[in-house]
Amino acid sequence: PVFAGMNGSAIENFSCVIYNIFLMNCTWQAGRDAPADTQYFLYWRESRDEEEMECELYIKDENFRNTGCIFQNVSIGSEEAYFLVNGSSKDSLIQFYDEYIDLYKIEILTAPLNVTADCPRGSADCIITWHPPLTSQQEDPGCFRYEISIQNK
Repeated sequence: PVFAGMNGSAIENFSCVIYNIFLMNCTWQAGRDAPADTQYFLYWRESRDEEEMECELYIKDENFRNTGCIFQNVSIGSEEAYFLVNGSSKDSLIQFYDEYIDLYKIEILTAPLNVTADCPRGSADCIITWHPPLTSQQEDPGCFRYEISIQNK
């Protein structure tokens, strides 16, 4: 059965973010009714054409239970990525958790690069320039919007 396992044993509050262009961090909490010996395992695939991969670097809580994972060399494609977290316990069956995520929606962008301000003396005008932030996606530069907050002049 699709939802075999004890109710309340699947993970909760699953969340992932991509940062520093190619690193992804996923975290979760143990199911509220999961037995104390429950251990969780995260699998994911970037697209339908790729094989599922298990996490290689788990984050553990104080009871050595897997509660997160760090992935390196993540690339963002146009398809949704698939995530699956299985659990195991010697006491009972554990429900799985799965979700599809558009990776571009969870990327935390770096700050713009090479920000410069040219404010000539005696002029009320300033010219501020920058380059778009680094991103793991090949986006149209027109997709970015910027807001300038001038603190002192």
